[in-house]
Amino acid sequence: MTWWKGIVAVALMLAPCVARADVEVPRGLSVRVYVTGEGFDTSESRGARGIPAVSTLTFDSDGALYLARSGRRYMGGEAEDKFPVYRIPPGGARLTRDNQSRFLHGPPLPNPQVGAVRNGRELFVTTFDRERKIGVLYRVVDGRAELFAGGTPDRGRDPELKQPEGVAIDPSGAIFVADRDRGTIVRLDASGRVVDPRFAAMTRPRVLAFAPSGVLWVGADGGAEAPWQEGPGEIWQVTRDGEARRILSGPVPQAIALSPGGNLVVADRSGATVFAIAPDGTRVDLARFTDTDAPRSLVVAPVTPETQRAGIAGELFIVSINRGTWPLNDVLRVSGPLDEVLRERRSQKP
Repeated sequence: MTWWKGIVAVALMLAPCVARADVEVPRGLSVRVYVTGEGFDTSESRGARGIPAVSTLTFDSDGALYLARSGRRYMGGEAEDKFPVYRIPPGGARLTRDNQSRFLHGPPLPNPQVGAVRNGRELFVTTFDRERKIGVLYRVVDGRAELFAGGTPDRGRDPELKQPEGVAIDPSGAIFVADRDRGTIVRLDASGRVVDPRFAAMTRPRVLAFAPSGVLWVGADGGAEAPWQEGPGEIWQVTRDGEARRILSGPVPQAIALSPGGNLVVADRSGATVFAIAPDGTRVDLARFTDTDAPRSLVVAPVTPETQRAGIAGELFIVSINRGTWPLNDVLRVSGPLDEVLRERRSQKP
């Protein structure tokens, strides 16, 4: 298997920036930094480049990239837990303390995670109140956030959502939310009404991806109490009827996304790798991180007329932890024929 190591100096469209990404990808693919920052040093990352730690990302149909950090969903103690959502225009960006306000999208929210986009412009964000064990699904349109599901229940009733994490949307507009605390996938109709609080069940489900075939992919933390710990994690397929089948056990899937060709792309933070599961179930290695770098999240840009004009349609974007300094991250853009490379690598497997 032939690998090409991308240690890349790049010039971002919006501002010049020299950056390095230590990641190995197969021939036919290339890597460059798409979003980075400077001036966000912390006591643990003095002098390092990058944007404040982000653990979730998604695209809208216009090619804008949304980024959010999960805060302290998995850890207790006194801590700031309200964080902004960033909206990055096509072409990427370099953020600083002085210019970051230009990229803010909506109000700061408690421990937010961006989930999915519906109808090209409706951004869904999950939040989690650690102390009260109550979650909310927000709908954000044009920078305005409105409660869509969850929140404080009526007296004597259980909350609809306890710890909502990943979000996936089917072609009809129905919404699926992973409730990690309850160990269930919640199904909502297009208006936000819960129609099945237990559509599927597994241990600590967290990330979701909906395939055009109607299959819902679920990445679950399984035995890992926090998603950055070693597993065993699990990857599941759930049919339209809610029948769940475990596909893989072992690595904790930090993030999952579907390529245009139906390959499930998985970020394995502990293993410092990105791999894919082909439609026939074959695992195919895709990227390896070195020098204590690691993937924190990923997404595949949708294929729309707008993303095609922007030149990012179907490309893979990875949040990278640089040199083990988790408080600051970069977003890497992996360009090239992703599905073609995966098919070739699958054909080379014995």
